[in-house]
Amino acid sequence: MKLKKKARYALLVPTSMGVRITPADGQPVHCSTRFTLQATSAETNVASVSSYLGLPVKVLTAFVKGSPVARFIRDNLASRHMEYEGPELEQGGPWGLRHQFNIADSGAGSRGPRVWNDRAGEVGRLLDANDFDLDRIFRKEGVQIVHLSGLIAALSPATTKFCLEIARAAKKNGSLVSFDLNYRASFWIGREKELAKAFKEIASVADILVGNEEDFQLCLGIKGPEAGGRDIQGKIDGFKGMIEAVKKAYPNAGVFATTLRQVVDANHHLWGAILNTRAGWQVVQPRDITVTDRIGGGDGFVGGLLYAILRGWDEAKWIQFGWACGALATTQLTDYAQPADEEQVWSIWSGNARVKR
Repeated sequence: MKLKKKARYALLVPTSMGVRITPADGQPVHCSTRFTLQATSAETNVASVSSYLGLPVKVLTAFVKGSPVARFIRDNLASRHMEYEGPELEQGGPWGLRHQFNIADSGAGSRGPRVWNDRAGEVGRLLDANDFDLDRIFRKEGVQIVHLSGLIAALSPATTKFCLEIARAAKKNGSLVSFDLNYRASFWIGREKELAKAFKEIASVADILVGNEEDFQLCLGIKGPEAGGRDIQGKIDGFKGMIEAVKKAYPNAGVFATTLRQVVDANHHLWGAILNTRAGWQVVQPRDITVTDRIGGGDGFVGGLLYAILRGWDEAKWIQFGWACGALATTQLTDYAQPADEEQVWSIWSGNARVKR
């Protein structure tokens, strides 16, 4: 991958920030009285790997003016070593704008996780490229990789347009584009034709395409293996065939990736990954991992993959570091990985969980 040499930011993510509340001690939401609050978004989940490991990260978002939740989010992004910018929009009274709430039951044992999204009045739905100086950001300051996800691209007609303009500005100024398709059926209702067209345009300029079997089929119309099921190893050839079809349809991209997950129970998964580059295939066969909270594991994988690319490592290490960052994320109560250092991640990859003194 040819990275832009002179760039202020290694990674840039446009996103709609919100907060996540999770019951303590792995309990269900409906019978809990104590919750942990954290700032969240899929895109900053991805960016956290790079920011915690010392690379400069920029977040483009929007805030509710005067909101204590907005202040909480700002402080959290700063604690993750991320720069941010974006407009402050008036709340407009009690029934006006706000930051979204994500209410998550992490699951335990035989009880699977459940996630409830409350996004009415979400300020990020109003994101507009006119609120950002894209010429300054991309031409004068410079960005090596822009990471887009299907969550922000499908959030509203405004954010769809916003992501298209970000992708166009990135390509015009020599930044690489990463696109995690992240299909969500509830976001696509009534907008299928519009979103299919937009997603195909973003995919056509993307250098890195990430998605699972459902994402590639439902976002891009590429036939693949049946979603779900337990025989993940038996599906690997099907995944490879699907990615080959995606490569033919989107020849600009040079990196294609998908994760493999088989759920034994909420705290025990088999976790693997497939990566295709111009040099060929890399496959991590599903391996046992212990899971505290599965939410964000896929984002951790993408974050590790992008970090490895940004560091200029050999391609064989890309999938390894991505796999290990995804596994790391599932051991933490936040829905993003917070690596202490590269050594911690490589220890996960090697299966070394011994104490370090």
